[in-house]
Amino acid sequence: MRGTKRNISTLRRFIFDLMHASQRVPFVTLTRTLEIAPLIAARAKAAHPPGWAAIFVKAFAVVAKDEPVLRTLYVKLPWPHFFEIPHSIAQVAIARVEAGEECILPEKVPAPELQSLAEVEAAIRRAKDAPLEEIPSFRKILAASRLPLLLRRLSWSIGLNFGRTRANNFGSFGVTSAAAYGPGQLFALSPGPFLLSYDVVQGERIDVILRWDHRVTDAAVMVRVLGRLEQALNGEISAEIAALSA
Repeated sequence: MRGTKRNISTLRRFIFDLMHASQRVPFVTLTRTLEIAPLIAARAKAAHPPGWAAIFVKAFAVVAKDEPVLRTLYVKLPWPHFFEIPHSIAQVAIARVEAGEECILPEKVPAPELQSLAEVEAAIRRAKDAPLEEIPSFRKILAASRLPLLLRRLSWSIGLNFGRTRANNFGSFGVTSAAAYGPGQLFALSPGPFLLSYDVVQGERIDVILRWDHRVTDAAVMVRVLGRLEQALNGEISAEIAALSA
């Protein structure tokens, strides 16, 4: 059958490189339904409630303050070791349409546990709406994605395999979701050690999926983390939203 040849855009090149970097991460997955009645009530009273991406970014970072493993990266050079960073660095998957092409780009949110929900929300909204060239992380991605294949592989290898560059370029955890487009569990991939996704809210519940690098930690820790995440959503996060409403 005859078809039409189409060039691979710079934005799709980035996804190619991201999947190549993610394919060797030994991910393990844990799913759980969280009971979030206090959070739902707080959002219902807010005139401008923060989005779910901002909520989960802040909540996960709050948990990570007391769970150093959530701020730990596995790196290979100069020898295989763990690299713990003092503050979380979130990578949020941002869906955009550029020149008629749908794409996903990650925006970095450093130390979200030290920022207000409003600040985290503003950073995410800016990444969704501002021109690509005004977002430093997007400019860096586009510049790297325009390189020839061998240079791209080299730049990714450097970024992934040294502690400081891995933390600065890929963060300590990621947040992604397809809930804005409808229900469904998303088992995404990432070169980072932790990746959280969430489904649509159903009543006073929400399903979350936590994927992690099994080299870094085990399931027992992640069960505790999801329990603490539920507490943070219904405690610190709900209280902050209520304060915003007031």
